[in-house]
Amino acid sequence: MNISISGHHISITNGMKAAVMDKLNRVERRFDQIQSIKVILSLDNHHSETSHAGHHNHKAEAIMRVAGHEMFVSVSQDDMYQAINEMADKLDRQARKYKTKLDRKSRASKRLRLKSYRTDDYAMAV
Repeated sequence: MNISISGHHISITNGMKAAVMDKLNRVERRFDQIQSIKVILSLDNHHSETSHAGHHNHKAEAIMRVAGHEMFVSVSQDDMYQAINEMADKLDRQARKYKTKLDRKSRASKRLRLKSYRTDDYAMAV
């Protein structure tokens, strides 16, 4: 699996990189068909009275590519490490949901094949 981490208006420290890798390992263990994950950590320093005035200015985004599908997650928090944790949690939830969907499809197709085999066997017996 290929994980790329980049920063926008922020320099990526070793601690941030380690936190991202640690959290994404959980996603990788749960879902093994991941092709790549691109993580973008950014800092929005735009402070004005009409904007968020400094709140939730640490942003963590991730794009995960699996065979035939792409998942996107974006989280804004007051602390970068909170944003990384929440981003990994959301990505994990999406991966679980996608894996469940794939499993249900494969089980349904197995049931249909099994049903058609039984029907064919019955037709041959008659």
